[in-house]
Amino acid sequence: MTDKIKRFGDLHVPGDPLILVNIWDAGSARAVARAGAKALATGSYGVAGAQGIADGEALPLDAAIANLDHIVAATDLPVSIDMEAGYGANAAEVRRSVQRARDAGACGINMEDRMPGEDRLLAPEVFAERVAAAASTGLWVNARCDVFRGQSTEVAGMALVDRVLERAALYADAGAGSLFIPFLSDARCIAALCDKSPLPVNILRSPDGPGHAELAHMGVARISHGHQPWAAAMKWLEGQAAKIFAGAEPDY
Repeated sequence: MTDKIKRFGDLHVPGDPLILVNIWDAGSARAVARAGAKALATGSYGVAGAQGIADGEALPLDAAIANLDHIVAATDLPVSIDMEAGYGANAAEVRRSVQRARDAGACGINMEDRMPGEDRLLAPEVFAERVAAAASTGLWVNARCDVFRGQSTEVAGMALVDRVLERAALYADAGAGSLFIPFLSDARCIAALCDKSPLPVNILRSPDGPGHAELAHMGVARISHGHQPWAAAMKWLEGQAAKIFAGAEPDY
């Protein structure tokens, strides 16, 4: 298992990014694997949505681990699980939750620096403790930083970059493997973060942001597609069902 975790970590290469078309169950895992994926990663939004519930740790940890069990059994690829805020009120609880993911066969986790339902970010020192607890299990920790959430890069772009870098230094010291910065599509800020971050940078693919090739040129090491694959699949399904119920033939 340690070799598989290392293999997953080694895929994070600045300039030659690991591309993750995020999955939500064992069936989507097999589909994405057949398409040529090098690794697999769940997105919490799609995993929860597939169960008809909201994102934000509304899905019980037992259910999240059971879903992970099915995914790991369906593929030989490294699998990372989105654990949202870490499923724990404190660092000790986070470690226990993340250890369950490792025991189930995960190679990495995503963990964010906001508690479920909260807009306020955790103090960087507090989140660093949670990262350290997760990293102590040996898994690759993709530490999510929500500094750009709801912010305008036109107004405070470089100031926000500096805030991210301050947090990134603490997360790196705590044992994070990479830095996930969602809600960011500004090329100037992405390039600055890739240039100065102590951790490989993970960017969420945005329809109005740079494409894969441009992100790679900037030095991004990991590109995630987040909830978009699940949302697109559900939109397609709804559209096909609507055509059938309207008396038309489906596209399959």
